[in-house]
Amino acid sequence: MALALPPTSTYSKSMRTTRYVLIVAALTGFAGTAFAWSNHAMVTYRALERMPELATSVQVPAEPLEGFLKNEEKAIADLMVTDEAWARQTLDTYPPRPEALAFKADPARSDAERRKAFLAALRISPESRLALYVQPDPWGPAPDPARLLAPTAVNALEKPEETSHVFVRIDPGELVPALAVVASASDEPDYGMDLNLWSDSPSEAGRTYGFGALPFGNPTLSFSTQAPFHMGFFHEDALIYLAAPFLKRTYPLLRVHQYTSLARLAFDSGHPYWGWRFTGLAMHYVQDLTQPYHASVAPGTSALKLIGINALAMAGLPKWKNEMIVLLSNRHLALENYESALIRSAAKARQPGALGAELHDTSADAHYPVWSGRYVRDVVSKEAYDAGAATDRALVDTLPERYVSDPSFDFGVHSAQIDLIKELSAIDPARRAHLDTTLAELLGHFGTHSRALVRSMLSNGVRK
Repeated sequence: MALALPPTSTYSKSMRTTRYVLIVAALTGFAGTAFAWSNHAMVTYRALERMPELATSVQVPAEPLEGFLKNEEKAIADLMVTDEAWARQTLDTYPPRPEALAFKADPARSDAERRKAFLAALRISPESRLALYVQPDPWGPAPDPARLLAPTAVNALEKPEETSHVFVRIDPGELVPALAVVASASDEPDYGMDLNLWSDSPSEAGRTYGFGALPFGNPTLSFSTQAPFHMGFFHEDALIYLAAPFLKRTYPLLRVHQYTSLARLAFDSGHPYWGWRFTGLAMHYVQDLTQPYHASVAPGTSALKLIGINALAMAGLPKWKNEMIVLLSNRHLALENYESALIRSAAKARQPGALGAELHDTSADAHYPVWSGRYVRDVVSKEAYDAGAATDRALVDTLPERYVSDPSFDFGVHSAQIDLIKELSAIDPARRAHLDTTLAELLGHFGTHSRALVRSMLSNGVRK
């Protein structure tokens, strides 16, 4: 898979080539692995279920998106003006939203036209479903089969990444637990909302949204186009940024700000369902940045090593570069495969296990700073970046060698057939404990920062 080059007008051919290839090995390894933490909803339920603010008694009436947009059209238009000004002032490399996409109040237009304008102003995929649904807690009772939704009713992807997802229809006005709303929405940005938004994407949105060309990855692979919205490389060595300035063109902070702003507006204007729904959408990007492979270009690999590998590639010896691509991808996928297997096993047994216990544990929450505009960048992603080398080491030391150290093996191709719980049950328990402890710590961060976001949304009192 090849990277999208920076625009030709920006660099001479020789400079462009030199800077482009410097860390291509690390970046291309992410092109097909833009998801983090598998099914966010399953983990979010455990992270938030013991918060009093999200007790089962806290229920909200479901509301179609069109109702919220119509009732609060003028307030949403004003908010988006403020948010655009914030993005232009705050975010490095932010591409200003084209004026033609600004959301403007127009009571005379249809619900469909208003919805289309809203999605365009957010610059998310026009295919985004934003349907009324929940993904039920796997610890809860089995859903009514008559209320099950086809995946395509919720997920715009032709091939949803998880065939085991269950979607249940909810009706307008139906009371729904706030926990179910926020947990379900925490998985939703992986349903195609950030796909094909670049000028070299095969979509009208990409041609009109103004984000420019895909900064890295392959624009013809839809999953690759999601990555710059779900990863944030904020803490790399300065040499990396000098070599590859396009690394700064990642926008998870934009999405967090957009959705938290909308959540506050929804809460304050009497639309609690959308308050929690937008909170869940924002939460997804926060949770993504707790994953070391989303906060670092190549966890555990120094800038000098990357430069050396690519110097060899430039000299006509690409073997080491190509191998790094495979190994980064395999380790990323193996981590998520194991995490997902443990969470699903715990749900089936109705036992929290070590990961569930860590997700429930709030003892570390008070040791973090109060949520602020810098929290996601300076706390969440920095913590994940710092954990990168240890996480990478734990995977290499624990998992079967062919999964994480054999570049001839493609974990993604074989992932569905791999049972890591079964395979690791046969090894020295101390070795497995090392990986389990590392994963538990990461999910502890996942839980802490998810709760921090909820508390920031509730700062003016419990929202019901």
